[in-house]
Amino acid sequence: MSINVSRIVLLSSSALVSFAGFNEVTRAQQSPDVRIEQPIVVTTPSPIQRRRPAARPAPPAPPRTARPAAPRAPAAPPPPPEPVVTAPQPGTLPIVTDQFATVTVVPNEELRRTPGGTLGDVLLQKPGITGSSFAPGASSRPIVRGLDVNRVGIAENGIGANGASDLGEDHFVPVNPLTLNQLEVIRGPATLRYGSQSIGGIVNGTNNRIPEALPCVQNEPLRSYAADFPVKAPPPATTAARPCVSFETRGSLETVNNGREGAVLLDAGGGNFAIHADAFDRQTSNYRVPHYPYLTAPDPLALPFATQPGQFNGRQPNSAMRANGQSVGGSYVFNEGFFGVAYARDNSLYHIPGIDAEGHMTRIDAHQDKVTSKGEWRAQAFGIDTIRFWAGATDYRHNELGLADPFDVFSDGRRQTFTNKEEEGRAEITLMPMNLRFATLTTAVGVQGGHQRLTAPGDTLDPGNGLFDPNNNHRIAGFIFNEFKFSDWTKGQIAGRVESVDLSGTARIFPGDGALLQTPVARNYTPKSASVGLIQNLPWDLVGSVTAQYVERAPKPAELFSGGPHDATATFDIGNPNLKIEVAKSFEAGIRRNIAPFRFELTGFYTRFDGFIFRALTGETCDETIDTCTGPLGAPGATGGELQQALYSQRNATFRGVEFQSQYDVMPLWMGTFGIENQFDLVRATFADGTNVPRIPPVRVGGGVFWRDGNWLARVNLLHAFAHTQIAPIGETTTPGYNNLRAEVSYRWKAPRLTADNLSEIVVGVVGNNLLNDDIRNSVTYFPQKDEVLMPGASVKVFANIKY
Repeated sequence: MSINVSRIVLLSSSALVSFAGFNEVTRAQQSPDVRIEQPIVVTTPSPIQRRRPAARPAPPAPPRTARPAAPRAPAAPPPPPEPVVTAPQPGTLPIVTDQFATVTVVPNEELRRTPGGTLGDVLLQKPGITGSSFAPGASSRPIVRGLDVNRVGIAENGIGANGASDLGEDHFVPVNPLTLNQLEVIRGPATLRYGSQSIGGIVNGTNNRIPEALPCVQNEPLRSYAADFPVKAPPPATTAARPCVSFETRGSLETVNNGREGAVLLDAGGGNFAIHADAFDRQTSNYRVPHYPYLTAPDPLALPFATQPGQFNGRQPNSAMRANGQSVGGSYVFNEGFFGVAYARDNSLYHIPGIDAEGHMTRIDAHQDKVTSKGEWRAQAFGIDTIRFWAGATDYRHNELGLADPFDVFSDGRRQTFTNKEEEGRAEITLMPMNLRFATLTTAVGVQGGHQRLTAPGDTLDPGNGLFDPNNNHRIAGFIFNEFKFSDWTKGQIAGRVESVDLSGTARIFPGDGALLQTPVARNYTPKSASVGLIQNLPWDLVGSVTAQYVERAPKPAELFSGGPHDATATFDIGNPNLKIEVAKSFEAGIRRNIAPFRFELTGFYTRFDGFIFRALTGETCDETIDTCTGPLGAPGATGGELQQALYSQRNATFRGVEFQSQYDVMPLWMGTFGIENQFDLVRATFADGTNVPRIPPVRVGGGVFWRDGNWLARVNLLHAFAHTQIAPIGETTTPGYNNLRAEVSYRWKAPRLTADNLSEIVVGVVGNNLLNDDIRNSVTYFPQKDEVLMPGASVKVFANIKY
């Protein structure tokens, strides 16, 4: 790996300067005015939630009786002042130190400031995370430590987002950042809670679509749910409290794509009932790029509608999109918990960039209807602390539209369809803590089950048409988490999971010479997984952690049953019905600190895969059927076509890497704080023979400066990605490095007192992205898409968030 060490040292030098501030930190903590930032609350990592104990009423004062006068004792010294809990200032780096897993958190205020309309766009620059960027702004799935689709789960409020984003990089994720209040990315042992398909991580977006609490506090009827701490329903004697309402608008304009987006959110409550409703809309035109995006100009004789260099208008062809959605939900909230249900509808119509996609005017028209439910009962009896459940049912469908004949604009129509009907549920019981003398043990047990039916028919009824035939996926699992509190400084965790996965469908087998065999296949897998973890508090407010995992993953239906064209990705995918269980053995160690003035997180990981399942381009090309493919699978003399042949197979592989991020408050300046921040991440992935795993993110290093106070945030940050040259020997090209310069200014105003005729909060700001207008290509995007699609050029986003 060729890395310019001097540049890394230069951009990361602030970390070394930051360590010199430890003595200042210790002295600052001895100040009589103790201030503690509001802790970061995450719900994704563990079924064992750490709640602050409920306040108990003070005991009644004893009756006063006359006593003889006594000599006056010297006055006792006043008690030390109680710590003052304050909300973190805008732009504060959120570091989670109380979880065994590595957790990346994107809080509400950062979601509003971040450009992009997909989860992959929002997480694109986070250490250890990137996005697939197949259709920037419309379809970009998060990639965690070089792992994606079948190894990274996507959830909303703890329930799988479903859709079809794990079946193809061109498929959108039906979770829109506009509707989220927080985004959490989990690595490590906590992923056992969600299943072996989250072996690389879980990305969970949280919002209030199923309210867990009333939206306001007694005597303050218009407090926003997201503004401060939510409260549970009042006791039965006071349920006649006044109804309350909270209303919020979110919106932005973006220059690079003429983008307009907006959302409205309504929360209301009365008595023991809370309701929520929201709606959003986002639309963009083709986005601007610095230069002509195609490294090789299209053949005008084969694709007459594809843009030639002389026709370039400064925009990425075929990259416009529009998305909208609505949701309504409600809950019954009581002292010991809640029960709620919600319905959501997501629609997206977006174009696929790239030469072949532009030449065929390819676009995807997707729709998803989803019903979800969840509840919690804090029993606090019979040895049970809490019972929780989650359930969801999804009906997803999208049509891939385009020209059947690239010469005939009237041949536009449906080329392929994907459908997913899926149901899932999860239930957990957390037991009361048990004193083992050497430790306090808290145990959580759970079950999870689901069923999925997938179809992907093509545009004809011919045998073998479409990507795969209808197939079914049944799964049931049980898991257990044991957390040992040895002391206030030391905690341990042991977790395990056993699954049963039944897959049935029709396998498409290609023996060679253009032949196609179709045979029913039923496979049963029993993946078993386990993990151990340790958290140790250290001096100087440091927290160290080590985790080890053994995880088995069953193949997904697309990996077994694929055998046909996928028009939007311009590939001819070939599955393997004989794939075996994939095994990952991983180790992770980290050290973190979340106390000002120096916050940081440093993590190293190593994962060895036995039987790593991957889809690799073979270098051959195909048309719509296997007999047209070049190479041994096609008919003799076949000349191929415009689709890249991609084959699912298994090999042993090793992933290792490092992630670092920090933020240092250098000094007070004016009425706020001036500071520096930086980040670094590296992922290296090789097969057992030393060749490179395809589609791995580049080495990245970045840094910047900021100034903030309780209302203002100003920041300038540069992220440099090195050229990615560790590529697979077939079907992949090198990716040049780039520099992404970002700058932002935002202002937040909060009402000093909430009243019925008053706004509660206003946040406005301006964010600039890729201000150097650099050519940015994403190394994790499939060839040839990467060489045909540039990321958006210089852009300015203006946003406003208003709460009533």
